[in-house]
Amino acid sequence: MTDLTPSDKALVPFVSVDHMMQLIHHIGIEPMLQGLAEYIETDFKRWQLFDKTPRIASHSKEGVIELMPTSDGEVYGFKYVNGHPKNTAEGLQTVTAFGLLADVSSGYPVLLSEMTMLTAMRTAATSALVARVLAPKGAATMAMIGNGAQSEFQTLAMKAVCGITEVRLYDTDPAATRKCAANLQGQGMNVVSCSSAEEAILGAQIITTCTADKQYATILTDNMVGAGVHINAIGGDCPGKTELAPAILNRADIFVEYPDQTRIEGEIQQLAPDHPVTEIWEVMTGKAQGRTSDKQITLFDSVGFAIEDFSALRFVRDRIAGTGFYHPLDLLADPDDPRDLFGMLQRARS
Repeated sequence: MTDLTPSDKALVPFVSVDHMMQLIHHIGIEPMLQGLAEYIETDFKRWQLFDKTPRIASHSKEGVIELMPTSDGEVYGFKYVNGHPKNTAEGLQTVTAFGLLADVSSGYPVLLSEMTMLTAMRTAATSALVARVLAPKGAATMAMIGNGAQSEFQTLAMKAVCGITEVRLYDTDPAATRKCAANLQGQGMNVVSCSSAEEAILGAQIITTCTADKQYATILTDNMVGAGVHINAIGGDCPGKTELAPAILNRADIFVEYPDQTRIEGEIQQLAPDHPVTEIWEVMTGKAQGRTSDKQITLFDSVGFAIEDFSALRFVRDRIAGTGFYHPLDLLADPDDPRDLFGMLQRARS
């Protein structure tokens, strides 16, 4: 990471939505997804250094607002994020977010960034990183069930990190599938629009489910899932919101980020509290096994975790150094004499 020492004027780099989009295009969408995956893998391999806690959630009937904090002892980070499925019908984003990094030794913030765009990128990078570890060797086709705001990012990450060459799209809203298919044209892969989830999963070695409705749903039924596939379940991410039939969970080997959070929010909220799961960091460090056979069904029950956001913010802070892709933000009251905050106020009058 770049130097985290506060500047003399205590100006904090702020990455706006516009600057984030410029940064992504400056780096390239697929190279940035690859870079994010590398940073996330690095932090997963030092998982035990981090403070870990389930995200702090404020639930309402409309959705959820959450804070996601963590620290590796040197750097502190958090993300503010909401999830409001009803927003789509009102012309608003389902998910919005911003995040912050701070220097643990001084407590000074060192980066403030939008994270709506960045969360989509880091979620996709995490999915692809885990699929690279768990999916069948040589997997070339993904079914993308749910073609909303995350779908293109998920698809391009699987292409960039795992090498898939075909995506099969399905959404209950045909307009969402048309949108996704149009956005993926010219991206160097075969795009197939399907009329049902059953059609979409034909021939797919990776199945990604990413739907938005806050309800116990069954996007995949047990008879739809054959042996040997990898399921990337990212839509079930809060209490009362799931996508998979429980029978699928009982047939699969389940991998999670942080069990204490996933048992509350993920697909495994449908199972007994002691149902066995494997933490994905253990697979990445060689402490546990991932895929062990061609017939095995692997399931990544992903709800998103603070360390992934921490990794993404680290990546951004490293990559904006020496660029114009941020605003210096006058966020901190930092008088020359730290005991004279009132004097700083008085001098501002003139």
